[in-house]
Amino acid sequence: MPLRWGLALGAAGAAHAAALAWPFRGALGVDWSGEPLPWLQWLALCVLAAGVRFAPDRLTAFWRAWWFATACLSATFWWLFISMHVYGGLQPALAALAVVALAAFLGVYTALMGALVWSWRSRGPWGFGLVFAAGWVLAEWARGTWLTGFPWGAAGYALVDAYAAWAPWVGVYGMGALSAGLAGGLVAWLWRRHGASAAGVPAGRGLPRWAGRLVVLVLLPVLWWPAAGVRLAERLPSWTVGTGSLPVVLLQGNIPQDEKFQPGVGVPLALQWYEEQVAQALKALDVQGGGLVVAPETAIPLLPQDMDPAWWERWLERVADSRSAVLLGLPLGNWTDGYTNSVAGWSPTLDMYRYDKHHLVPFGEFIPPLFRWFTELMDIPLGDFSRGSLGQPTFDWAGQRMAPNVCYEDLFGEELAVSFRDGRLAPTVLVNVSNIAWFGDTVAIDQHRHISRLRALELQRPMLRATNTGATAVIDHLGRVQAELPRLTRDRLDATVEGRDGITPYAWWAGRWGLWPLVGLALAVLLVNMRRRR
Repeated sequence: MPLRWGLALGAAGAAHAAALAWPFRGALGVDWSGEPLPWLQWLALCVLAAGVRFAPDRLTAFWRAWWFATACLSATFWWLFISMHVYGGLQPALAALAVVALAAFLGVYTALMGALVWSWRSRGPWGFGLVFAAGWVLAEWARGTWLTGFPWGAAGYALVDAYAAWAPWVGVYGMGALSAGLAGGLVAWLWRRHGASAAGVPAGRGLPRWAGRLVVLVLLPVLWWPAAGVRLAERLPSWTVGTGSLPVVLLQGNIPQDEKFQPGVGVPLALQWYEEQVAQALKALDVQGGGLVVAPETAIPLLPQDMDPAWWERWLERVADSRSAVLLGLPLGNWTDGYTNSVAGWSPTLDMYRYDKHHLVPFGEFIPPLFRWFTELMDIPLGDFSRGSLGQPTFDWAGQRMAPNVCYEDLFGEELAVSFRDGRLAPTVLVNVSNIAWFGDTVAIDQHRHISRLRALELQRPMLRATNTGATAVIDHLGRVQAELPRLTRDRLDATVEGRDGITPYAWWAGRWGLWPLVGLALAVLLVNMRRRR
């Protein structure tokens, strides 16, 4: 690979990662910190499209796309280094190598896409743009589903504002495809227009005048002015209707991760603080006629049977004497039946609700085959948890149907959509409980906020986020952050959430068939173009 292409594609990959949530504070004299930058994401894809289209052979296209993806993913989830080195005790070189190795492995999906798309390098703007979009969808789908999937860093999250109006139709992968198609089409059009040549490839046909103007008018401007995309989403007819408001209190314990599971330090702190805060929150909510209190993932880092029974008696008495309900993250289970990373809920009737996490984190909540040796290198309280089922019942309270999900489960919109198959039982409020203190005060917090925002847009449901260190927030059904606590603070967030009822197109098709309609459409695009090429 020529040096110029290596530098360009490496820089573009890093730019694509930064576009998901700008990681630099006060850089370049502007305050972009934590914000998605759709125009930067699109420019990065333009570089990738050019690198693939102008590659002299298929193998070069493969390596160019792989290098882009490896740089992109390494810069996207570099904060895994913190969990492995700072909290896991892994040597710095090994921790860094593990991050790059994971990125390199996941980058193979994009590399295969580049080798495939290269076959259509001679197509005009429409043809190459459609094929590039289809290949991008297939690569992101494979990365997000195969081997349990790791979809963190999907392109659509940089478009959460710019393409907000598209989210309830095509979801995050469809939004990424729109950006990829625009990038591939424009690269092909500019190359044809300026008469450049690459490896002797003949120029393709140009865009029809009306079609080109329509694409530029609809897709391109909002990449540079994302507020226009947000305003468009606000003005379009909604697929959902309100189901009333509910006062909520979201707790953020900010328990230091290196102390969280220590019996003499973090455990008693968590027990004391969350007990006190829940008691105060219940009293405050009762004044308003009742509401909901939410504590984050593993807020209580002990199994119930390992705790002082008196603590539980006080806890349940307070809930029974109140007019409010509580959702609490904690592990459940026993040696015989297995353990789960769960959310427990109680209303004043004290009928216990239970949600068990379905999509577990590799190496964190289950150990993949042949990799136990790697986890034994780290000093982290890892678990081999059991999986909950898809589409578990909601927690019904005060006229709302709450659907919890735990930590990075909200990356899998197609799995959340399963609960929307029956509109009469569909959630009215989504609740995410997380603990990403493993990754410190990094851009991971901002990235996860935008992931939750996109789930809210796809399903047009508000999202309550109760986390240990951030971002603890209330997000409305259009993906707008209504209230948020400062990160790395020990505090509570008092707010109100409005539930929603109704089914978006995305919730309808993804809830029934997962991502297969989008995958089928991408395959159909490739098949049609393959026949035309022949």
